[in-house]
Amino acid sequence: MVKLKDIKYQSLKEKLRIKSPWDSIIIFILSILFTIPVFIIAHQKLIDFNWPFQMDRILMFILITTIFHFVLKAMRRITLISLIIYLVTLLYGTVFGGYGFISVFEDYRSMIYAMSENPNPQDLIVSKLLPFPNKYKIIKAVEYDNPKIRNFAIRATSKYFKKVKGYNEYFTLIQCFAVFKEINTNWNYVSDPKGRDYIAKATETLPYLSGDCDDHSIFMAACIKSIGGIPRLIHTKGHIYPEIYIGDKKSDLEAINYLIKKELFPQESKGQVLHYHIDERGKIWLNLDYTAHYPGGPFMNEEILGALTLD
Repeated sequence: MVKLKDIKYQSLKEKLRIKSPWDSIIIFILSILFTIPVFIIAHQKLIDFNWPFQMDRILMFILITTIFHFVLKAMRRITLISLIIYLVTLLYGTVFGGYGFISVFEDYRSMIYAMSENPNPQDLIVSKLLPFPNKYKIIKAVEYDNPKIRNFAIRATSKYFKKVKGYNEYFTLIQCFAVFKEINTNWNYVSDPKGRDYIAKATETLPYLSGDCDDHSIFMAACIKSIGGIPRLIHTKGHIYPEIYIGDKKSDLEAINYLIKKELFPQESKGQVLHYHIDERGKIWLNLDYTAHYPGGPFMNEEILGALTLD
């Protein structure tokens, strides 16, 4: 004898069942939708084999899509439930600040751009370093807590990139890039007195935006630190230049790569690659030298002798 609860269960399954050919269409769409976030995570975590035309990533996308397709096909009777769960999960992330529709779109766009436009930016590892010259004088000269320095940085953030939306995770970095643009657009190189290594304080550099490489580095580091960025100074043979910490994940590099080349500095960085260092802890540092026209511009000297982090 058929029980009442069995009848109700069969009735519910029949209501949730989507008729052909719509079930196949929805299964295909769901397979793609499920694949995108999983593929993004796999792309960020797995080794890049650098196959021609990114064939390793193409094959991985096809494999993940195929797996989801067969799983959803086997569960075709609850296809509608799967669709509702997927949409509700992303909607919840969008409303409450988690991983939602916007996050999926931004991650996928940044990843695809990086794979097609700039898959392998220059990657240099900083290893054994020498003591940093004039370390304590430089630290004292980085007057990041001086109101004049912070006001300069704030004016720069009001002048550039205010209309760039949708990158809340990199809000501070975008503002730091505005500071970079203001300084490097107006910088006037002036040598030290002959035979003397003159260390100018940030407030001394402020009125004329002039000085040599260490003056530029100190001033850039002070301004960036004053608005929440993390700078460091790199010492090479006869040169010092600033860098900024952008993150420690592949996704951070891809997102910043997209921002710089498509949103913030499209003309200056056209046809170029980002230049950065990765330290022993996996932190990624982007070049901000006075010779660069965009964050991540070419290194003036790649032989690193010392590094001074100002966090």
